[in-house]
Amino acid sequence: MPESKTSRDGWVKKETTLVIAFVALVIGFMGGVAFSVYRTNSGTVEMDPAVQQRESELAARIFTLEEQLKKNPDNAHQWTALGNLYFDLHEPDKAVQAYQEALRIEPGNADVWTDLGVMYRRSGQSDKAIEAFDKAIATNPKHEISRLNKGIVLLHDFDDSQGAVRAWEELLAINPVAVAPNGQTVEELVQNFKDNN
Repeated sequence: MPESKTSRDGWVKKETTLVIAFVALVIGFMGGVAFSVYRTNSGTVEMDPAVQQRESELAARIFTLEEQLKKNPDNAHQWTALGNLYFDLHEPDKAVQAYQEALRIEPGNADVWTDLGVMYRRSGQSDKAIEAFDKAIATNPKHEISRLNKGIVLLHDFDDSQGAVRAWEELLAINPVAVAPNGQTVEELVQNFKDNN
């Protein structure tokens, strides 16, 4: 079975890797417990144990990735994974930083540009969100989710229903059976806006 590679003499024993992973898990768990106790003692509602467990696991994974990135800061895949974890934890500013690092290394990833756009929007930077979606589209002209998200941001953040419809019509030109997250077809969505305007 292959062992984990390091920069020192080339290899680390499997046991050392397991110990590091275990320590990261314990730190994440203890952090989650401490946060839960703090929230309980400060008069707020106690966290659901399943949510607490999930957040502890994510914290352990973040710790592991951050340690790996200290050794290999030019790993776009790991920066993307870190951004995705912060995305899941609803920490848009940290996700933005991680996605920016991933794109510095590999600027041609339309999915990362799209996730960056979503995180910009969540951090209140809708202009930058549109720019990120446009970069995703420029990188991959057939990228669907960037066009869907661009329409959503134009509609809800800029009150630009015409711009939203244009983005969604471009999506329909690529995929005539595209579906929005609520299950409604994009074609129905466009038609509803055209009928009401």
